[in-house]
Amino acid sequence: MAAPSQLTEYLEAFVDVTRSSTHHADCLKAIVSSLEKSVLSINQLVVEMDMYLTTTDDVVRARGILLLAEILNHLKSKPLDNAVVHSLIGFFTAKLDEWRSVRGALSGCLALLKRKDVAGVVTAIDAEAVAKSMAQSIQVQSLALHDRKLCFEVLECLLEQYPEAIINVGDLIVYATCEAIDGEKDPPCLMLAFHIVELLARLFPSPSGPVASEASDLFEIISCYFPLHYTHTKADEANIPREDLSRGLSLAISSTPFFEPYAVPLLLEKLSSSLPVAKVDSLKCLKDCATKYGVNRMKKHYEDLWSAIKDALYSSTGTDLSFGLESLTSPGFEMDEIHREAVDLLQRLVKQDISFLGLVVDDIRVNMIFDTIARYSRYEEMLDTSKLEILVVSQILSVSARASVESCNIIFQTFFFRLVNTLGIVEKTSSGDLVHNENSTVSTKLYHGGLHLCIELLTASKDLIPSSEECSSTPGSAQQSWCSIVNRFSVSLIGAFTSAVQSSKDDCSADAYLGVKGLLVMGMFWGGSSPVSRSEFEKILTTLTSIITAKSAKTVKWELALKALVCMGSSIDQYHESEKAMSYMGIVVENLVSLVCSSHCGLPYPMILEATSEVCSTRPKYVEKMVQGFEEAFCSSFSDFYVNGNFNSIENCSQLLECVTNKLLPRVTEIDGLEKMLVHFAISMWNQIESSVVFSNDITCREFVKAAVKTMGQIVGVALVDSQNSIIQKAYNVISSSTLPAMESIPLTFAALEGLQHNLSTRDELILSLFASVIIGASPKASIPDVKSLIHLFLVSFLKGYIPAAQALGSVVNKLGTGSSDCSLEEACDIIFHESFASGKHISSEDSSKTICGSETLFSKICLGFYGSLDLQTRAITGLAWIGKGLLMRGDGRVNEIALVLMECLKSTNSSGNALHPSAMKHAADAFLILMSDSGECLNRKFHAVIRPLYKQRFFSITVPILESLIVNSQTPLSRTMLHVALAHVISNVPVTVVLDNTKKLLPMILEGLAVLSVDSVHKETLFSLLLVLSGTLTDIKGQQSVSDNAHRIIECLVKLTSYPHLMVVRETAIQCLATLLELPHGRIYPFRREVLQAVTKALDDPKRRVREEAIKCRQAWTSITSRSTPV
Repeated sequence: MAAPSQLTEYLEAFVDVTRSSTHHADCLKAIVSSLEKSVLSINQLVVEMDMYLTTTDDVVRARGILLLAEILNHLKSKPLDNAVVHSLIGFFTAKLDEWRSVRGALSGCLALLKRKDVAGVVTAIDAEAVAKSMAQSIQVQSLALHDRKLCFEVLECLLEQYPEAIINVGDLIVYATCEAIDGEKDPPCLMLAFHIVELLARLFPSPSGPVASEASDLFEIISCYFPLHYTHTKADEANIPREDLSRGLSLAISSTPFFEPYAVPLLLEKLSSSLPVAKVDSLKCLKDCATKYGVNRMKKHYEDLWSAIKDALYSSTGTDLSFGLESLTSPGFEMDEIHREAVDLLQRLVKQDISFLGLVVDDIRVNMIFDTIARYSRYEEMLDTSKLEILVVSQILSVSARASVESCNIIFQTFFFRLVNTLGIVEKTSSGDLVHNENSTVSTKLYHGGLHLCIELLTASKDLIPSSEECSSTPGSAQQSWCSIVNRFSVSLIGAFTSAVQSSKDDCSADAYLGVKGLLVMGMFWGGSSPVSRSEFEKILTTLTSIITAKSAKTVKWELALKALVCMGSSIDQYHESEKAMSYMGIVVENLVSLVCSSHCGLPYPMILEATSEVCSTRPKYVEKMVQGFEEAFCSSFSDFYVNGNFNSIENCSQLLECVTNKLLPRVTEIDGLEKMLVHFAISMWNQIESSVVFSNDITCREFVKAAVKTMGQIVGVALVDSQNSIIQKAYNVISSSTLPAMESIPLTFAALEGLQHNLSTRDELILSLFASVIIGASPKASIPDVKSLIHLFLVSFLKGYIPAAQALGSVVNKLGTGSSDCSLEEACDIIFHESFASGKHISSEDSSKTICGSETLFSKICLGFYGSLDLQTRAITGLAWIGKGLLMRGDGRVNEIALVLMECLKSTNSSGNALHPSAMKHAADAFLILMSDSGECLNRKFHAVIRPLYKQRFFSITVPILESLIVNSQTPLSRTMLHVALAHVISNVPVTVVLDNTKKLLPMILEGLAVLSVDSVHKETLFSLLLVLSGTLTDIKGQQSVSDNAHRIIECLVKLTSYPHLMVVRETAIQCLATLLELPHGRIYPFRREVLQAVTKALDDPKRRVREEAIKCRQAWTSITSRSTPV
């Protein structure tokens, strides 16, 4: 047991209102902990609290009761004797009539009422006593917000958990609920109140019950909240969305049929409101009422409901019917919330009672639609009123048909014959009956309105098709009525839609849209009960495919037909229709794939590829067929190029590879087997390249090289390790048998290296680049044969100017050591940095020192200009950067020595006193961008790079102090500029949090860098990146003090940049930063007000609109600050 003195101390502290809320919470937590651990029993606690629960001091007694209630709330799952629970609930019930203690009493009752069976619960008799006491003793609306909420929570709990107790006091509780809700305005309390009404309606469904007798008063109280006028903002503590509160009110209104005489007239009245929200809420509530009140009660309101629905539809529907691609699978016109709720209500009423459909069928405006259809041939010729009639009636009929099979039958029997007659498919007999004429032809005038209505009805009936199992189990059912009607006219309907497509011209999208959409709907009927036969389905596929394969440009008709075929293919896959899948394969897929392989197709090749990739992506089997076709097409086109010199063929190869990269590779995880197919495709590429002898240096061929490298790298990147090994082995075999000069020239003299600068043929470049892409994309676990020879190859190749070789070498050093390889990272670095080149000069032992990457290595001496030409020097610097990036990302310390070499290149002279060429210094500065930036070409997660966490942060912390020191001690303006470029690359590419943590140290260097880089336009992109870093420091709280201390320098720098002529975004960002500075203390910025206003006023005449807009906003903001005195 807790020491009495300690318990007393907790009790005294809690009842003391002068103590903090934190102290009160700590005391409560300590007491609860003792009870949970059984150190203290509830009986002992009550005994100790006796004086606080019975004292005449109202404040102390209220706090004591509240403490006991809070303790019980924390112990809801702790078992208590029923006698103890009975005693406690009796105590709290007795205290409900003490208004000073009402919060504690309510909290105590609620805590005990919520207890579960296993823990000791309140009996029905005690619950009834609580209900009576609350109803008789508490005036809810006189209480504070929190107490009112407690009252509603207790009532809700009683109704949910103790319904048998409430039944005995029903009249009293219903009356008390009316009093409690009347006048309530707080959202959380109203949510509870609406739910209580719903619970009461559920508990007392009898016509002689208390809810029925008090229905008028109860509805009058809750109806005053409809429609909900919500003024609370998201910042309110309760944060209850209006939608939730409105839904609660709707459920309360519709909770009992006894509200029907009052609710439906009110809701119909609110539908005439000018407020859109009132219309929406009324329609939603009517939908709930229709379900809850039942058909018998709603029947008397049908005519008024039908009239209200029509008014809502006519007032909320526009007249613009879209004939665009995006509308092919949608109604084609915008529907606001009122429209959507109106059609939902209509569908609910028809579905619930088929007799409501009689009002629709007999409506004069609905029946006059056929006169409107026949009056206009084209949609654009119609008056707006006629367009509105077409769209609204189409919606009414399609929604009604979609409600049920029975309603669909009625709609089709009543209207479909008249509709197809208008389209010229049905003729009258001498007796006047409408019959189908098998020999009738489609009218020469295709009425757009009629086609639209026909499509809407067919779409509605299509949605009623059940699953194949249901179809087979219900032969001869009523659903055959509409289905047989469609089946009778399917041939003629397909003919009508085909005629619309074929008659369409390039300047008329309406005919094409309606024709294609009609064919799409007819082709989307699925299952055993489909009214469209397989032969008719195949005719649809043939028509749409012929549009795709016709010799034409990419027209609206072409795009519509392609989307329709894609939708049909997806539907076949979704519903597993094997017969249709076979037809689709034979008519669409094989036809398009054959065009990809054909060299005599008049259709532009990119269009063939687009159509094939879109259509075949709908099903794995089609994808397999497409990949096989693509492989065959690539092989034949590539062969045609190197045998016959056909440049169109190599251009086709480039486009095909681009399609593979953009369409197939992103879906490799979605389609089983696609990875293996793509690997086979990659190996076929190598086979073709291996068999080629010559390769042109034409621009088209170079585009092919780029496409092939991109595709090959990404295929390797997505392939599994075993598949990667297959590609790597094939690629190695090809490159080993090639006659690459680089392979023949190891070891290589400087003279030979200079002479071979432009010696690679396009074929050799293709093989080298393609092989590099394989190495770049390979996983660290992949097996790379003969790594040492490959390092030699890449080393010599990038020294001759081939950047992919440098990127591949960076990938090698990044991934070595984690997979099976004949070379360790140490051996690789030894080859790279200590390879012996015969220079014509004697390299002393000191020159070939075993410092792995330092300035004494031969590679580093090339970078510093000791050996070779300028071109060799710049290429070595770039290669060193990619190698360093690979080491940096894996966290290898050798990168620090590489960074020092690059920094040496940024000085004006090398260690021998020879001046470094500006081009070499520029390459060395840009090397820091390679090191720090995220590359999309290599060394990224997509290509399985080894990435150590926080590698950028570590490099930042090492290099920035050295660069700062070099800047301070720089001897020439050029060296100073290049050092600033390097520093800008490091700062711009490190995570922003690192910059913010070092703002005080970095800010002066950033400002100096902006000033230096703004001098020459060649640094404009670097300048912008650094400016973005500055803008980040201005808006973050971490940098506020440093920014405030340097406000004068920042403003001076930004003012100059507002007129920077070489890049618009620099001027725009500088002005935005000036506006941001207004958050600084007034005394820091006011002295510069004139200079800023002069600068932004000049910017008002900037040639770019975005700059002018920012200047206007900035000028207004700076103009508004006054000369008030504010402490600095």
